[in-house]
Amino acid sequence: MALKKESGKGRYMKLSFEDYQEIRSWMYRNARQIDLTRWQYCFEKGSKEAVLSALSFYQNDDGGFGHGLEADSWNPNSSPYTTLRAITILKEIEFTDVHHPIIKGILKFLESGTFRSENGWYFNIPSNDGYAHAPWWTFNMEANAVEGIGVTAEIAAFVFRYADKDSELYKKALTYTDIIINKLGKSEEYGDMGIRGYCVLLDDIQQANLTWRFDCKFLKETLSKLIHDSIEVDTTKWVNYTVTPSQYITSPESIFYKGNEEIMSRELDYLIETRPQKGVWDITWSWFENNAKYAKEFAISQNWWKAYITIDKINLLRNFDRLDEQII
Repeated sequence: MALKKESGKGRYMKLSFEDYQEIRSWMYRNARQIDLTRWQYCFEKGSKEAVLSALSFYQNDDGGFGHGLEADSWNPNSSPYTTLRAITILKEIEFTDVHHPIIKGILKFLESGTFRSENGWYFNIPSNDGYAHAPWWTFNMEANAVEGIGVTAEIAAFVFRYADKDSELYKKALTYTDIIINKLGKSEEYGDMGIRGYCVLLDDIQQANLTWRFDCKFLKETLSKLIHDSIEVDTTKWVNYTVTPSQYITSPESIFYKGNEEIMSRELDYLIETRPQKGVWDITWSWFENNAKYAKEFAISQNWWKAYITIDKINLLRNFDRLDEQII
């Protein structure tokens, strides 16, 4: 049962200790090892080493990642996007050792030039088609031109933080960043993860002391407008796949929080109110509408995703002080 709390701005909801215990039990019963170790790291003082160990089983000899780490694509071969999924996990556990085999492997894969064009890294790759996957992972170069924007932005952000500044990879990331920033504000289509990718890129440009190289004022102002315009404010539509504030704003420290406080608060209440009893939040997308191809695989993927996003949602609630004091 959700708790009602008072603040200077009125009543707001918090996830109760009982709710949290139900979620925790579900995670231990259903999550795969990579997500269980993430859960333990985030909420139970688990170790980074346990997460790294679980993550290493998805890394290939070429340094990239595959094997369904991206739960909607069961391709065992390395792809830029699945490798980005690994990068996101490393960022979550604040792992920065450039000498570790996982990070060295990722840099090796990116340096190879595999699956990239003159404009950036691919979103999907040809070998996806040979394995169970969601429709959007079917190889399509037209999709790569748009969806690749977000992938390129986040991979470039990783390169700025970890690659040698004199390396060809670093120079390539600079070039790609120039290209995608030049598109910002001029295009009407940035793909499913493009705007979020720009947000990640802006943050890492600042952390990598590259503010002299890129126009961060332009980035902030343009992204603020794009974010405001893209958020779905009709909460009745949130049951479907749509853009909610947390896609861009994950803590009160976000530079994009100002001006979006009310809609963010509504999402936090929504998460607490809509969690299924005895379970966790479901995903808002499917692999098929009229075609049940890969139905068995999707059922498994759905459970993997539920565990993955549950960690994100509990982290979000914690960041906004929406967990009962007994929890953490």
